Amino acid sequence: MGKFQVETCEIEGLKIITPTVFGDERGYFMETYQYEDFKAAGIDVTFVQDNQSASKKGVLRGLHFQINYPQDKLVRVISGEVYDVAVDLREGSPTYGQWHGELLSAENKKQFFIPKNFAHGFLVLSEYAEFCYKCTDYYHANDEGGLLWSDPEIGVKWPIPEGVELTISDKDKKWGSIKDLKK
Repeated sequence: MGKFQVETCEIEGLKIITPTVFGDERGYFMETYQYEDFKAAGIDVTFVQDNQSASKKGVLRGLHFQINYPQDKLVRVISGEVYDVAVDLREGSPTYGQWHGELLSAENKKQFFIPKNFAHGFLVLSEYAEFCYKCTDYYHANDEGGLLWSDPEIGVKWPIPEGVELTISDKDKKWGSIKDLKK
């Protein structure tokens, strides 16, 4: 695992991956994914789709999850900075409903591995950010679920910059509470 430093989080399954960066006066080079190294770190999944989004400062996306086709995700920022959040929705998990947040940026080059059955969202802290993620299942229309970003039952402590008005989609404003998921 010389090319990647892998840290575990307080919630089992979540991992922070920091690649080794080789730099000189020309710039830098790094591997962002290598199957055998990730497998050795306990991330033995097959990614089938890469996605990328761009957002401006104050955009909050999420908290999203897939209902029938859950996905493992490997997320990173290639421009700017975001606060990335994962919420444990695994049935029977001792950390069900708990969340972990991680600062991801083009500068720190950290990646966040989020297993299946977690809700996911992020808040853009820089003027602009480009966000990339690898997924272990394809996008399926009408399979998205969500939780309200400000659900007090979850209690995410979003680092909202002073004076910044959040930009949240109408869909994301209408999600319910984690209590609504428990049946």
